[in-house]
Amino acid sequence: MSELQPIPDGPLKTGFTTGACATACSRAALQALILQKKVERITITLPIGIRHEFEIIDCNLNDETCECTTQKDAGDDPDVTHGAIIGSTVRLNDSGDINFLQGKGVGTVTLPGLEIAVGEPAINPVPRLMIVNACKKLLAYHGLENKGVDVTIFVIDGEIIAKRTLNERLGIIGGISILGTTGIVTPFSASSYIASIVQGIDVAVANGADELVINSGARSEKYLAALFPGLPAFAFIHYGNWIGETLEKIATGSIKKVNMGIMLGKSVKLAEGLLDTHSGKNTWNKEFVYQLALDCGYSGDLLDNILLLNMAGRLTELFSFANGEPFYTTLLKACYKTCSKLIPNVDLVLFLINKDGAFIKYPK
Repeated sequence: MSELQPIPDGPLKTGFTTGACATACSRAALQALILQKKVERITITLPIGIRHEFEIIDCNLNDETCECTTQKDAGDDPDVTHGAIIGSTVRLNDSGDINFLQGKGVGTVTLPGLEIAVGEPAINPVPRLMIVNACKKLLAYHGLENKGVDVTIFVIDGEIIAKRTLNERLGIIGGISILGTTGIVTPFSASSYIASIVQGIDVAVANGADELVINSGARSEKYLAALFPGLPAFAFIHYGNWIGETLEKIATGSIKKVNMGIMLGKSVKLAEGLLDTHSGKNTWNKEFVYQLALDCGYSGDLLDNILLLNMAGRLTELFSFANGEPFYTTLLKACYKTCSKLIPNVDLVLFLINKDGAFIKYPK
């Protein structure tokens, strides 16, 4: 997962999940197979009750199978799967069951801790249920209740797209996951990011991790990774802006130690007690930082210059970024106090990270 992108101004367009796309393709393919007639558009009902019509790009049909594809539209969300070609190949069977087979570009689950069993295609429970319901309704409508369907979901270049996700560290190998609980992609949704945090921690715990490294994103993780060469990839969690939700999840499990990396801009908000550090939600409080520096014994022009700064990252122009600098020690102490309240039984170590990768550790 890359660093968080700023939310653009103005109204944002919603999109549709990979699960909704996979369901549309499965329904279209099964309808085409039963009727032996190609499908160009198909309407499905999303889990939230909304009906939506999807365009079918290709419908390749023969007597035994049908393959349909559509292109995912994620709206204005910076989703790595936006524009991806998602498809489904279906074949009738005599078992009466809806079976999910491994498709190219869809990952395979290889680690415990996810909602899907090891060895299964990474198609989450809600998309599976959507596809099952769509298939069963079509079979019943055409008097084929005793038939089942083999469903193979695939994603063109899914293996390449997956490299831009955290799938591999979750043990999802070979492609992307088919996701979605509502069928709708809400641009810049906090819920989807928080769900990925919870999922990551669940996988770490299920695989025996008792120590985590949590950080805001790829940049801070790059600096921290060298300090923890013995930890597996699944022990590294991106909290984005949702420090509170991350720590609350950690508190419910068996994690014994948390190493938390934080950049200066987020740290001044956290020190004040703000657990959602998104710039759109909370701006840094210059007066709070001024008081923090005053309590450390700084005075004169240095204090006044704090109020002139346009961003917290420029505090390094006033305070030397080094171990022992009272300002950073006091700042980290306040961050520690905020976080430790949420994980009182977990050993917590903070790493304040500068933009060049230098860090200050607290406690030492």
